[in-house]
Amino acid sequence: MRITYLFDPLCGWCYGANPALERLARRSDVTLQLAPTGLFAGENARPMDASFAAYAWQNDQRIERLTGQAFSTAYQRQVLQATTARFDSTPATLGIVAVGLTEPEREREALRALQQARYVDGLDNALLAVVAEVLSTAGFPEAARRVLAPDAELLDAYEARLAAARREMARFGAQGVPTLVIEDAKGSRLLPSSVLFGEPAALAAQLSAD
Repeated sequence: MRITYLFDPLCGWCYGANPALERLARRSDVTLQLAPTGLFAGENARPMDASFAAYAWQNDQRIERLTGQAFSTAYQRQVLQATTARFDSTPATLGIVAVGLTEPEREREALRALQQARYVDGLDNALLAVVAEVLSTAGFPEAARRVLAPDAELLDAYEARLAAARREMARFGAQGVPTLVIEDAKGSRLLPSSVLFGEPAALAAQLSAD
């Protein structure tokens, strides 16, 4: 069974889905593939103004209550309330793609490190320098180097990964992230994102559904 995980590294719900994602990754019958969508990247980025910051924090608190994933006061103060910040997932997505080019089997590890840096440590991973620092500290020195000076290979891979993920979203009519696309002997299908936040048995039942 191959599972394509459609996500954005600045999506709080994607961070909240990490426990379910880890359970999937431990299954011997599952190949898990990360597919960054660029949902909050480039033209989809926006300023982190007070109204949006308040909305994000309220949503994040709901995610924390539902999933147990921590959103720290350091994140609230140093990221959401930073007056010059932008909500732009381009740098973090570039970091994940750079890891995909250098150590593809460690992409999930890189995603976790970038999410931990933002939501727990309060580091603004919407900045290339921060992404590079996080990757370097987490043991991805080559990816960190490439993020600071993106070359044609990295930029082409970034565009290709986003385009492929968006095609998958369009193919199934997916409206947001996180979203799972399942491919097995029964064909391809979209899994409702709600199963990522429910009981483990519900997710297992969906994977084995006819």
